[in-house]
Amino acid sequence: MNNDTEMKNENKDEKSVKKPTKLEKWFRTMRRFHAVLMRPIFPYKKLGHTEKFNDRAYIIVGNHKSVLDVIPAAICMDKPVHYMAKQELTQKKIGKWFTSKCECIIVSRDGNDAPAILKAMRYLKNGESICIFPEGTRNKTDDVFLPFKSGAAALAIKTRTPIILMMQYKKIKAFKKSYYYYSEPFEFTEYYGKKLTEADIKEADEKLRAKMLEIYNRLGEFFRNKKKGDILQ
Repeated sequence: MNNDTEMKNENKDEKSVKKPTKLEKWFRTMRRFHAVLMRPIFPYKKLGHTEKFNDRAYIIVGNHKSVLDVIPAAICMDKPVHYMAKQELTQKKIGKWFTSKCECIIVSRDGNDAPAILKAMRYLKNGESICIFPEGTRNKTDDVFLPFKSGAAALAIKTRTPIILMMQYKKIKAFKKSYYYYSEPFEFTEYYGKKLTEADIKEADEKLRAKMLEIYNRLGEFFRNKKKGDILQ
């Protein structure tokens, strides 16, 4: 009887083990590919919060200089990340393939972002993380940031999700070490429980941009002084 009971319990334990989803398998494959093939070509060092963000859902917000900016978002946690991606990416075969495999949140060109916002909210409430580049596209100018598109701060407030700032000072380049800065998670708790007005959302967006600019300027100081490891740790 004891043996039969033990066998039944073992079978229950096997059934209770959650099988990885297709998305989880895909991100594991991407991370292995990155570790073996990409990291030797695109070496990097993490600054700021260097521990993995595995404990809950987060909104990763970063500046955007390269198509490779998806990498620092993927390596800061062991779970999958849903990227917010512009619709234009789906018009090319490789872009359509990548956005489909990563289950990206596609933002419409016509400005009707309501379906994308609702999808992002569902992911966050399900305990899944998302990544947003508020500039909306790669910054190829000499300006620090392109004009921000609203949405990240409001999404964080409505879902009560912490934000991680993921910042770079220089564009990722082959065979040159990059530095990724990750902030401590923070929340806009001062807006929780309020009926958000346009003024509230604008104010939260400005606070978010100010936080990003402060980190960007500190990264600039880091490179100018060439004292790697002395600051931003």
